[in-house]
Amino acid sequence: MHNSKTVLVVIDAQFGILWDTYKKEETLSVIQNLIEKANQKGIPVIYTQHEEAQGGLLARGSQFWQIQQEILPRPGDLIIHKQAADSFYETSLQEELDKKGINHLIITGARTEFCVDTTCRSAILRGFAVSLVEDGHTTVDGVIRAEEIIKHHNLTLQNIGNPQRMIQVVPAEKISFL
Repeated sequence: MHNSKTVLVVIDAQFGILWDTYKKEETLSVIQNLIEKANQKGIPVIYTQHEEAQGGLLARGSQFWQIQQEILPRPGDLIIHKQAADSFYETSLQEELDKKGINHLIITGARTEFCVDTTCRSAILRGFAVSLVEDGHTTVDGVIRAEEIIKHHNLTLQNIGNPQRMIQVVPAEKISFL
């Protein structure tokens, strides 16, 4: 995407969320490579970190709330704490993106059908260009298998948008940070 100011958004890559996800190691490797590429190009990396009330599995400070060791934020990376599937809901994400002049989000992370999907849809409605990393998000088996959930969302989300822009679903190898 030309003339864009891009950020990499890593959604909820936490121990308790990635615990038993489909292709966990492969997905973490994809995210790790994207973070390295973003860092090399000076592209900001923003992490979202889902949390629940004290006593919940994802209570702030609990072991399950922690971000995966393989992709820990570096000093200067922004962490957005959230309590809803939409990373924008009652968080400072919009304000932070506006401050940096960001207009393009490359989205990766965990729980395809919840936080990844909802954040993609919310971002496009807020006027951002969105690239979902096709092989950079994951989930667990539910009513249907995780593999099918991921395929379904990759197909569905690439058809979501508005007259100005659509969500683009792009394999990690084709993501370029400009």
